[in-house]
Amino acid sequence: MPNPITYQAITQVPIIDVSLLRYETAATEKVANELRKACTEYGFFYISNHGISEQLQNDLETLSHQFFQLDLEVKMQIKMAVGGKAWRGFFPVKGELTSGKPDLKEGIYFGSELAKTDERVQVGLPMHGANLFPTQLPAFRETVLNYIKAITELGHQLMRGLSLSLGLPADYFNTHFTNDPLTLFRIFHYPSSDKKPDDANLWGVGEHTDYGVLTILKQDSVGGLQIKSQGEWLDAPYIPNTFVCNIGDMLERMTGGYYRSTPHRVKNRTTKSRLSFPFFFDPNFDATMHAIPLDHLNLSTIEQTANERWDGANVHDFEGTYGDYVLGKVGKVFPQLRKEVI
Repeated sequence: MPNPITYQAITQVPIIDVSLLRYETAATEKVANELRKACTEYGFFYISNHGISEQLQNDLETLSHQFFQLDLEVKMQIKMAVGGKAWRGFFPVKGELTSGKPDLKEGIYFGSELAKTDERVQVGLPMHGANLFPTQLPAFRETVLNYIKAITELGHQLMRGLSLSLGLPADYFNTHFTNDPLTLFRIFHYPSSDKKPDDANLWGVGEHTDYGVLTILKQDSVGGLQIKSQGEWLDAPYIPNTFVCNIGDMLERMTGGYYRSTPHRVKNRTTKSRLSFPFFFDPNFDATMHAIPLDHLNLSTIEQTANERWDGANVHDFEGTYGDYVLGKVGKVFPQLRKEVI
């Protein structure tokens, strides 16, 4: 396979080789500098040489296609209402809202697999529990859980890189915010459409930012992701065996706006169905959100305005735990589940 750097000509979004983050060497400074540049200029970046097995990725994609080809009534056997407070399971097309509008996608929600005996499950902590899997695809469970395990470790590696990119000790985020991260994994299916692909109302996902610290996205070859950088919408096309990463609201909150969560959206402009696999590496559920010390960077004053954001909100006004923040968003995404989750 060609080195991903050869793909740089087809995208403005930086492509970063993160293999050095798996080792404790002075060379990680190069990766840290590339991450800093990407985060301050784009809020998005591709990662290559990430260490996630291509066979595991292929198995995940194959089984996901098989799942979404099941009859709707079969998929609804594991609907999100069954998952209750754990916030897991399937939702149908237009069953999820972004910016108050239904998305043209269906999907299935997963998280860290927790047994009924886990203390967090015992006390009914929202967004913690067991996953739901279709009995018709017995291999799906093992594949999804193996992927979550592998991508979680990658998330920890990237957080070490982000700590270094801010001139902090490599374990800074792990020590203060992400030693027990809230890990949320989604598989989304965007059906093909025979309508005009440029119809302004046919967004698979409308403009939005992510809630937490870091998103690690596996795309399929159909593409359709766009990011908003410096007021301009840019395509983030599929690049084989890479992931697309982006900053979430809480990393913007932590860095006082030095790293900003970047709006993005998705439109399937083809006649093919599209799969995407976003993994959200978020702070500990009970971690208090606050700005981290960055005086050593000698930054000029960062303007923390709300008028640049897609929703007019200001994440720097938020006070509380990450659990408080994410639960405040749940009811807007799935209004019908608000009482179950919160």
